[in-house]
Amino acid sequence: MYNPKSLKAEEFIDNQEVLDTLKYAENNKNNIELVDKILEKARLKKGLSHRDASVLLACDDEKKNEEIFELAREIKQDYYGNRIVLFAPLYLSNYCVNGCVYCPYHAKNKHIPRKKLTQEEIRKEVIALQDMGHKRLAIETGEDPVNNPIEYVLESIKTIYSIKHKNGAIRRVNVNIAATTVENYRKLKEAGIGTYILFQETYDKERYERLHPTGPKHNYAYHTEAMDRAMEGGIDDVGLGVLYGLSTYKYEFAAQLMHAEHLEAVHGVGPHTISVPRIRKADDIDPTAFENGIDDDTFAKIIACIRIAVPYTGMIISTRESKECRERVLQLGISQISGGSKTSVGGYYEPMAEKEESAQFDVSDRRPLDEVMHWLIDLGYIPSFCTACYREGRTGDRFMSICKNEQIHNFCHPNALLTLKEYLEDYASPETKAAGEKLIEKELELFENKNTSKDVSDKLEKIHSGERDFRY
Repeated sequence: MYNPKSLKAEEFIDNQEVLDTLKYAENNKNNIELVDKILEKARLKKGLSHRDASVLLACDDEKKNEEIFELAREIKQDYYGNRIVLFAPLYLSNYCVNGCVYCPYHAKNKHIPRKKLTQEEIRKEVIALQDMGHKRLAIETGEDPVNNPIEYVLESIKTIYSIKHKNGAIRRVNVNIAATTVENYRKLKEAGIGTYILFQETYDKERYERLHPTGPKHNYAYHTEAMDRAMEGGIDDVGLGVLYGLSTYKYEFAAQLMHAEHLEAVHGVGPHTISVPRIRKADDIDPTAFENGIDDDTFAKIIACIRIAVPYTGMIISTRESKECRERVLQLGISQISGGSKTSVGGYYEPMAEKEESAQFDVSDRRPLDEVMHWLIDLGYIPSFCTACYREGRTGDRFMSICKNEQIHNFCHPNALLTLKEYLEDYASPETKAAGEKLIEKELELFENKNTSKDVSDKLEKIHSGERDFRY
């Protein structure tokens, strides 16, 4: 029985409710009167239910689809402006006891090189990332209670935060590790993590159990209920994600929005981020073996419909996707991207030889961070390394309250310019620095409040003189 306030996975992600939603959407996909009513509701920019959003996703009327894309662009601009936050994944260990059939880290894979970083190796990786210009990381590990216990993760977080190299510092560590206990989530909170990220992979319980035949991840309920335990443990910000290609995209779309509604209903705050990865080739994984892959047009519409349905949430796209694909969807809803990423253990400081590659997936966008920065600037985006909300306590319901009232740009816009200036001074190539300085000058002229503009200008000058880490 569907109940968004339930703490049981099979009740807040009720299979029959998903199927009924898909049937409703299919029956109404060309009901233009209903589609118009949903779009009218969506223009209030307060979000949509999973049923209404599923109708928009199913709609195949060309004119209405263009309205959907245009509305997504408008909502993205109103909530997030032209800022794009950058981060990098840091793989600590690829030891794993699970049998996930879509991931090369699965326990039966005996030829992939297994590696776990020591604290000294983590230090070298972090310095390499700092020298690129990164300020926020997402740490990743396989699930292995012997090789990757919570104590190892906590020690690694402490190491990462302790490293100050030249003008570099990692100011926010997000964590993507396996579902765990309330006690362990409390420990992660005390360690000062930013967002706790956990991909569902698929919400289809039957398919989930087939795709996770062995290991602790096989337990659908324990995995799906992890965000509730994380919030019970005091973690304010959580990030959802499915792996598109494992099940039908319409099922995953509806179920993921139901998960967001559940978090709102129970905890008063929805997901801080939603990620949209697609399955990719990696070691012994062939993506063509999965029958539910989606093309770029469908992918773009999913992103647009998520942005309309949950306008407040950050949306993340990784280097799994190509430059061309990422450029297309930036305007439709994406607010965070990775740049200069390595998906192997130890890949930043000393990239492994090709034959020893231990990457979790193939990277499509292989450009170095500076090239990504210049690309974003040329497109008119402000590349941002801002971590101010997290460090100023604007997390959870406090962040959501500001964001839902479309006021977050009052903080994010000046903070983005300040962190961009830091990058330009410390890490940028001459070409990127010149382009970035022009962008900053242009953005300063757009401030409606001249006092704010002057204050930002003063701080920018102080950064040029050697000071760092200003924030609003």
